[in-house]
Amino acid sequence: MAMMRRKLVAGNWKMNGLVKDCAFPKALSEALNAEPRCDVLLCPPATLLSAMSATKPDWLKLGGQDCAAQTSGAHTGDVSAVMLADLGCTHVIVGHSERRSDHGETNETVKLKTAAALDAGLIPILCVGETLDERESGQAEDVVVRQLLASLPACDADRIVIAYEPVWAIGTGRTATPEDAQAMHAAIRSAWPGRDADVLRIVYGGSMNPANAEALLAQTDIDGGLVGGASLKPQNFARIIQSAR
Repeated sequence: MAMMRRKLVAGNWKMNGLVKDCAFPKALSEALNAEPRCDVLLCPPATLLSAMSATKPDWLKLGGQDCAAQTSGAHTGDVSAVMLADLGCTHVIVGHSERRSDHGETNETVKLKTAAALDAGLIPILCVGETLDERESGQAEDVVVRQLLASLPACDADRIVIAYEPVWAIGTGRTATPEDAQAMHAAIRSAWPGRDADVLRIVYGGSMNPANAEALLAQTDIDGGLVGGASLKPQNFARIIQSAR
């Protein structure tokens, strides 16, 4: 019997959000009207982290959308994991498919960033996922497991979150069926290189929204969501959070 893992619903705002949006945590609290029964994480742009840190409710965690592999130094424009921790962040997204494709990040790069996050005391949310061609050719599981193992430094399962984000479902409105998502989450858990796979949290990151969240989150091995566009509106994000039991 699978152990009970506390759900995590994380909002990834990507390159969206201005100073006026710092009122979001208050609006989210009002939309929820009660403290959530799951862990809730918000990953706004780095420009908003400091302001949100000062006004958010205690139950809302903050995270970065990326971090550098280095701790400090001559790396113009980069933000280190130590800097994120210094702002009060608890998590950071690493290896998102948009970073892999837009910035050419390799598995080795992602592995270094994941290690930097762990060293800074952050919980990395390590993203893996296949393209449509890879899925249609029957390679999806092999691709995802290979990507996971190549991007993963030595780590206990309770210090990391894995996000399965099928590349073909990100921002497209297409979503893996609950059954397909569950099968991939189970494959990731089976591939975990340790004896503590039962405590590993694996979240789904492919166009989760208020309409499909309940069915996805009901699956045995889906421990939450990495939510993109649906996290930008407090009412929509609140409905997804309320689906996590």
